Amino acid sequence: MAVASGGGHWVQLLRICKAFDECEVVFVTVHEAYRSQVGRSEFYSVRDANRRQPLRLLMTAWQLLGIIRKERPQVIVSTGAAPGYLALRFARLIGARTIWLESIANAEHLSMSGRKIGPYADLWLTQWPALARPEGPVYAGSVL
Repeated sequence: MAVASGGGHWVQLLRICKAFDECEVVFVTVHEAYRSQVGRSEFYSVRDANRRQPLRLLMTAWQLLGIIRKERPQVIVSTGAAPGYLALRFARLIGARTIWLESIANAEHLSMSGRKIGPYADLWLTQWPALARPEGPVYAGSVL
């Protein structure tokens, strides 16, 4: 399962899709209009929300939990933000492996979602060498 909010997070997720060529991928994002960008892959749209919108965030969480329970992914990959954070947290409930790829836009510091999810991700990556730390995230290149 590949999960990202809209805009740059979604663009970055699409840029790493070649890595999923041999996999059955379910895409989850916040804009129904993105459906056409994933070909015949399974696609879900969830409500867009952030920490300043607690009720919307709760609705997003409920939608994601339902999708994850239905799809039962083995791995969940996210480039951020809130939907990715929630998806990776829920992944633990079903024993799925998790990968968080911090946004390329966060060149000087990690995003709030990245800081919070890092300790829970099986693989926590940054796209800036200066942000890599022994405890994570790990720098392994960028998607640009």
